[in-house]
Amino acid sequence: MSRDATLLPRRTVGLLLAGALGASATRASASERHPVVIELYTSQGCGSCQSASRVLAEFAREPGVIALTFPITYWDYLGWKDVYGMAAFTARQRAYAALRGERQVFTPQAIVNGKPSMIRSDRNALERALRRARAGSPSQVSVRSWEEGDRICVDVGAGGEADAPADLWLLPVMRRRRIEIGGGDNKGQVFDYINVVRGMHRIGPWTGRAAHFEVSRHAARVAEADSYVVVLQGGSEGRPSRILGAAKAPGF
Repeated sequence: MSRDATLLPRRTVGLLLAGALGASATRASASERHPVVIELYTSQGCGSCQSASRVLAEFAREPGVIALTFPITYWDYLGWKDVYGMAAFTARQRAYAALRGERQVFTPQAIVNGKPSMIRSDRNALERALRRARAGSPSQVSVRSWEEGDRICVDVGAGGEADAPADLWLLPVMRRRRIEIGGGDNKGQVFDYINVVRGMHRIGPWTGRAAHFEVSRHAARVAEADSYVVVLQGGSEGRPSRILGAAKAPGF
């Protein structure tokens, strides 16, 4: 600390510290209001997917990040069927590839805020994608969720003309799981999973105006799920596009 700083009145120093803390809290709350969604497409038959899962776990601890694992099915023929793989996730990844004009898909692949990319388990590339997504976050639509009794309630704010139409989705999530692979190239290895998506439930359409939605909490209690995320995404069920907003369950 410089000598001049020590001569400031105690009250002035207190105000400066309060202002700095307030600005930091504002930035943190802004990131929570407009979180970045990372989708990691992975498989238990993929040799490099475990390292990508560890990278995802690092980002999952950051404020303002919703990190999700989407297990796919197209490697099941290699001698081990992914116990969490879903054909719907394979179709979703292929739809993202179609947005890029590509016919092939691969694992591991990370997609940030619904924008397809070539990110595999490259932490630096994922960090750059997150920075780009955060730079565009002010244009995101506000999504807020809470629970009342046996209902999940969601408020979606108004958006711009380019945002609508979109759909609001409920994604049941299994927060953590460890599994030993019983066959294939990864036989005997132990995979640590984080935030595994266990389904996708369409809550309803969004037309660009502020709206309120409700859905039964039972819709989030499927296939060992112990939490959930709500995601507002443009496009259609078969052709997903940009993620406009998202929110986590209490305690997620």
